[in-house]
Amino acid sequence: MTIALPLLTKGAACCTPVTGGVLSVDEAEQLARTFKALGDPTRVRLLSLIAASEGGEACICDLTEPVGLSQPTVSHHMKQLVDAGLAVREQRGRWAYFRVVTDALDQAAQALRP
Repeated sequence: MTIALPLLTKGAACCTPVTGGVLSVDEAEQLARTFKALGDPTRVRLLSLIAASEGGEACICDLTEPVGLSQPTVSHHMKQLVDAGLAVREQRGRWAYFRVVTDALDQAAQALRP
């Protein structure tokens, strides 16, 4: 029995950014910043807490107790996540609220997928 294989058209995307060729300096720096931010278990936990919160957002005041850290320490971790583009911050009065940037997480995952 003969099985016909699909033809790949010229220019078809078959590779991820990391394995598909040489990254530019800017692309490599952004990807490294993303993975560095995700390299800390507290930051990964913070992202999961925010994503699981009602409405997909959380106040900094609600993030300190679950991770067992002080507000300044949680704020430092959140700044790293915001700087890496993994979360966005909105100031409401004296409290900061955060949302996860799901597109950024998707891009990070896609960068490593074969």
